Amino acid sequence: MNSRVYILDVGLTRVGDHWKSSIQELAYESAKGLLHRNSRSIPFDGLVVANALSEISSSQQNLGPLIADALQLDNVEAIEVEAAGASGAAAVHVASKMLSSEHWKKCLVIGVEKMRDLEPSKITLAQALSEQAEYTHFFGMSLASLNALLARLYMSEYGTTRDQLSSFPVIAHKNSSTCEHAQFRKKFSRDDVSRSEIVSDPLRVLDCAPVGDGSAAIILASGEEMDAQQRRNSVEIVTSESASGRVNFFERDDMLEFMSTKKAADRAFLKTGLSIDDIDIFEIHDAYSVGAALICEALGLSKRGEACKDAVSGKFDLNGQFPISTFGGMKGRGYPVGAAGVYQFCEAFMQLKEKAGFNQVPNARRALIQTMSGIDSSCFIHILSTQHKG
Repeated sequence: MNSRVYILDVGLTRVGDHWKSSIQELAYESAKGLLHRNSRSIPFDGLVVANALSEISSSQQNLGPLIADALQLDNVEAIEVEAAGASGAAAVHVASKMLSSEHWKKCLVIGVEKMRDLEPSKITLAQALSEQAEYTHFFGMSLASLNALLARLYMSEYGTTRDQLSSFPVIAHKNSSTCEHAQFRKKFSRDDVSRSEIVSDPLRVLDCAPVGDGSAAIILASGEEMDAQQRRNSVEIVTSESASGRVNFFERDDMLEFMSTKKAADRAFLKTGLSIDDIDIFEIHDAYSVGAALICEALGLSKRGEACKDAVSGKFDLNGQFPISTFGGMKGRGYPVGAAGVYQFCEAFMQLKEKAGFNQVPNARRALIQTMSGIDSSCFIHILSTQHKG
């Protein structure tokens, strides 16, 4: 039997510098409030921890039981999930399957990452681990340089200008400027982005997601254990889908199509009977400006080669046709790699429960969350809804 899965509550820390906190302490910080608020409800069966880089950044493995111990969650199944930048969404995917199958009744998902303790050279190495090491390490290629190659190809193929490419970071930072948990609360113009320091031509500093520490947590429960009032106060995970493809984008038949994202989204829409026009907000994996453009095109928000022009037109603004990255996304809110996907769920929950403050999208009832590893080597698509049935 497949039970419906609901998000009951969320908690998060601000993304940024957490020098004084260990990785366990940071995870505790994000979860302590929602555990206190939900202490008298259904007991927890499981804990799923999302992390990508703790072995490098904190010299620590075995985060599942370590964080369960820190939170005093006794006798739970504690699992750690790693899927590079998609770790947070992969953790929710695993947890939702456990709940849907009724193996668990209630669980906690925590994404946590400590990155600011690393030297810049180690950060570059760590970020490149999502790509195939025999290419990235041997040739000295970073994830930024690979995205730069992709951006150069995109601009050449579609005639996209540097100014147009800058439109996605502008959207992200406009939204993060009013987000309390964002790493950067500052607006930038397209000219600011285009003139910022070069990282790997044509990409500039403001095209690339920043390095930050952070932790986010959500409580999930099986609908079989909830009454009608609890369901009304929650947000349903309508579907959780995933797909994967070739890791090296330069070996793909079409280098400018994010097929993992497209396949996972197609499965989600087929399974739910929904279409793109039924979705009110889109939280996307906009770690690089070119990636944001290709994601929007893979999801069907834009025609091929038109995403940057659509971004300039206001199509993806909070008051636009398809609002994206409503709290700033990876680019503005910050990108604590293994935790980033869980932040997306917290933000979608806040939107759908009308708790988004200055970032609120009016009448938001359904959200699509797109999270990927590497350059779309894998993708997880989740659709959330407050349009509950029964």
